[in-house]
Amino acid sequence: MAPLGSALCPPTSSLIFSQSKHQQAFKASSQLQPRNHILKIFCSSFSSSINNKPTTVSEVSRSSTTKEPASFGFKNLTETFWVDVQRAEERPLRVEVVDGLFARHVENLAIRVELGNGCAGWGEAAAPEEENSAVGRAMAKEACEFLRRSSAMTLGSVFQEIGGILPGKEYASVRAGVEMALIDAVANSIDVPLWRLFGGVSNSLTTAVTIPIRSPAEASALAAKYQAKGFTTMRFNLGLNLFEELEVIKAVQIDQPHCSFILDGNGKYTFEEAILVLERLHEMAVTPILFEQPVHRDDWNGLANVRGIAREKYGIHVSADESCQSLADVQKVVDDDIVDFVNIKLAKFGVLGSLQAIEIARQSGLSLVIDSMVETRLASGFAGHLACGLGCFKYANLDAPFMLSDDPVFGGYEVSGPVYKYTNARGQGGFLKQDTVAPKFKIQVALASVICLSNQVFRRTLHLTILDIVV
Repeated sequence: MAPLGSALCPPTSSLIFSQSKHQQAFKASSQLQPRNHILKIFCSSFSSSINNKPTTVSEVSRSSTTKEPASFGFKNLTETFWVDVQRAEERPLRVEVVDGLFARHVENLAIRVELGNGCAGWGEAAAPEEENSAVGRAMAKEACEFLRRSSAMTLGSVFQEIGGILPGKEYASVRAGVEMALIDAVANSIDVPLWRLFGGVSNSLTTAVTIPIRSPAEASALAAKYQAKGFTTMRFNLGLNLFEELEVIKAVQIDQPHCSFILDGNGKYTFEEAILVLERLHEMAVTPILFEQPVHRDDWNGLANVRGIAREKYGIHVSADESCQSLADVQKVVDDDIVDFVNIKLAKFGVLGSLQAIEIARQSGLSLVIDSMVETRLASGFAGHLACGLGCFKYANLDAPFMLSDDPVFGGYEVSGPVYKYTNARGQGGFLKQDTVAPKFKIQVALASVICLSNQVFRRTLHLTILDIVV
């Protein structure tokens, strides 16, 4: 059976360039050089910035399918790959979240981009705040309309245009979804998995898992279930009832003494409450490996003071999550030496913004956590590809798919307990199942599944035949 990527792109497709000297050079070289060598010419290593000298890799494994990491140079690709969009569509992606004893629905957005060569890419925009949901959908539609009517241009130019349509942190989530889809489509076009495109340091990572605040007995039972599957890092969302939360942590710690804990205050505590949490944890002989966003996102002094006490008195690191909503925030954290870690979420910065935030942090020696919103394996999978490729994240909190009642993604990364393994399937390797998307998407996904299951000759012929059917 051919790799899943073949369902997203015809095996005979190649780089799309405008009618220029670049195209002529590419055609000429393709007659003389193997395909892999051509890719190296046009996608040279991004050694000057993102892929150079990763800081630390703890929870993110360095295991790779090759002895030497292969980087295809994402930055260089933005300057050399010409994007010709044939289709671009946004659709509601409704997922059910089961958190504790309650279930709720989240309205995300799925983005699908198909290039003129038939290669398709998928992205996901996390649900915006309720009052901005209609605006977010409208802006996603506007971005897709632009892609459909625009002429061919370099990938970097497309990103600039999309950044103008979806500017700032207000539209970062939608921007991330569109950027994901474009990058996925391009990676499919050049037969490269995303983790290699972003640096190729690793092809697997280990995620923490969130234990909801239930009764101590229920939380302990759930933690034991996860521990039996191989999870060794438990994460707790805090900030609602300090004393009940401490009881839950204590109960889990007693039953799982060898597990590590990450505590997320979600910006709900005052400075005094955050210090009280640290004191009580010390009395309970619990030392979390990370205390995320203990105080309100605008309380920079409180955040710095909690970090100082946590690190110097208890040996606990503090991370900024909600406080870092922009690149200026990340730079402030660095300049004022406020925390030890920064949480990177694609939905906060967009994909390109996340790469910039990562570079700022790495140059300063700040440690990193890869994190996500309530998202399916489309968005969390993309984030994992990026984390594996760069190899510079100390911890991973990409457990949102475990909280969903159903998995709407076909293919994608392989899951074994807390370990996500990324294969050599091109792009991110997955797409949405037909029952989660609109009728037009259902036809496209169903046909892609048929293509994936057929032999190589039939797959090539059928793909070319159905392109005009899927409208």
